[in-house]
Amino acid sequence: MTEPQSALLLKKQLAELNKNPVEGFSAGLIEESDLYRWEVLIIGPPDTLYEGGVFKAHLTFPKDYPQRPPKMKFVTDIWHPNVDKNGDVCISILHEPGEDKYGYEKPEERWLPIHTVETIMISVISMLADPNGDSPANVDAAKQWREDRNGEFKREVSRCVRKSQETAFE
Repeated sequence: MTEPQSALLLKKQLAELNKNPVEGFSAGLIEESDLYRWEVLIIGPPDTLYEGGVFKAHLTFPKDYPQRPPKMKFVTDIWHPNVDKNGDVCISILHEPGEDKYGYEKPEERWLPIHTVETIMISVISMLADPNGDSPANVDAAKQWREDRNGEFKREVSRCVRKSQETAFE
């Protein structure tokens, strides 16, 4: 039986990331036997509130990847306007391709088959540095980010960063 195109592509991307690591994150399979479930470690970007954090997340790829985007979920606690309370990441690049039924995103901002794990992770790191408060997944975090960025929001993020450091290598 031949491997599906998606498995070959994921194998290639994993090999490429292992050969040429990208600053800010590392990626690997959760289980050697399953190419569709990855674990990524994201280093909190320098000069952001997340600096020093080590955030673990899972990427789950559909069998028809790259036609459809993976789902991304933080396993480590993270307080961010674009990550809902159960850890699901909500950014345009991970939204199903095509027209946005709410008219909020342009099709080119959404998932495109040219995206790779690397482009996803660069978008997520950029999201950490620069949240989008206009379409929050976590309304409470977005409200704090808008109204009290250097107070309550910063304290909550600092708590997550500390906790991420304590649990990073469990």
